[in-house]
Amino acid sequence: MSFADSEFTYVKEVFCSVQGEGPYVGIRQAFVRFSGCNLSCEYCDTDFASSDVCNYEKVEGSSIFEKIPNPVSTEKLEAMLHPFKKLHSISLTGGEPLLHADFIKNLDLSFPLYLESNMTLPEQAKKIYEKVTFVAGDFKLPEAILGFCPETSETHVENTIHVENTIECFKLLRKNSSRDCFCKIVVGRNTKFEIVMLAAEAVADYVSCIILQPETPVGSAARTQQPGQAYIQKMLKLQKSLLELADTRIIPQTHRMWGCL
Repeated sequence: MSFADSEFTYVKEVFCSVQGEGPYVGIRQAFVRFSGCNLSCEYCDTDFASSDVCNYEKVEGSSIFEKIPNPVSTEKLEAMLHPFKKLHSISLTGGEPLLHADFIKNLDLSFPLYLESNMTLPEQAKKIYEKVTFVAGDFKLPEAILGFCPETSETHVENTIHVENTIECFKLLRKNSSRDCFCKIVVGRNTKFEIVMLAAEAVADYVSCIILQPETPVGSAARTQQPGQAYIQKMLKLQKSLLELADTRIIPQTHRMWGCL
């Protein structure tokens, strides 16, 4: 069997928590974290490698996980999500959930689908663009992808294609009367102002807002790695400029701050 098909796929974990990023921060969701990703981002802190079992936290916040054999069928996943009530939506995350588009399009769920994607697989996005109600789309800046050359500010051919694919995905999954789509951009201390502006300009017509997401240290790092006034001023200046294009908000990863899944 392939990595994912229309009836079975590999899922890393299923749990209920709250959304920690973007304009919907704080809403109650069930999360389906799919295995596998097509990118290697330097700041990624998620374990999305495939395994023989899926970790299933049936009681939210319990830290008690059942081991469900992989691959998981559509019927099994639907049954696993059934106990979670009072949800705003079901987050499809990863890894990269678009790798599992054939599987996702066959899910029959009672809550809206909230896609969290790196937006680099337009052919996969075409398969489910009518299925999702919310799209939290990342714009991965070239500097974040392994293979970027900071000395020359150039990228390999793969990264050029990656940017083109990202813009195409935002076009396909754009906001409309039945779907919200917004763009998240991670901004580090060394991120170039002009690169963020170019990314935002490319997708501004397709999104309801742009989220500038500062890298969010936690624990002892939060005390020892404060960004400093220069970084804060940079973020505020960047937001002010982007507001000429679209509603722009600065929102860190709140789930990391209070330690929830």
